[in-house]
Amino acid sequence: MTPIKAGFASVGLALAIAAISAPTAQAAEANLDCTMRFNLTTWSAIYKHAEGSGTVTCENGQSMRVKISAKGGGLTVGKAHIDNGKGEFTDVHRMSDILGTYVQGEASAAAGKSATAQVLTKGTVSLALAGTGEGVNLGISFGGFTISKAD
Repeated sequence: MTPIKAGFASVGLALAIAAISAPTAQAAEANLDCTMRFNLTTWSAIYKHAEGSGTVTCENGQSMRVKISAKGGGLTVGKAHIDNGKGEFTDVHRMSDILGTYVQGEASAAAGKSATAQVLTKGTVSLALAGTGEGVNLGISFGGFTISKAD
């Protein structure tokens, strides 16, 4: 084999190895465990609106204060709050993956003390929310659940 052909073969082999190992490295990074503690207040009269705040903490020691807002429509009426709710993220590569708008759909009926659990998605990232609170809420809603970095 000529030196030029051997050089091309080496480069081709190196590129093939890089292409094969890149998805594996990326999949390994997606195992970053992140959780969120949050407080949220909602109100609705056909249009649903929620605002809150929280802190996201990842297993690598990073943390970020976040703002939460949810907006949507449907057939809803009520007012409620969740204190010290918990969220768990899956398929996170880096902390910034948690920011953005998640698709949300919900059916609820509650009066007084209540509990909620939802799973939301944003691309490949999922967020499972759970919390307890108080309020009155009735209906079916849909919309977006947005997490942004707090000022």
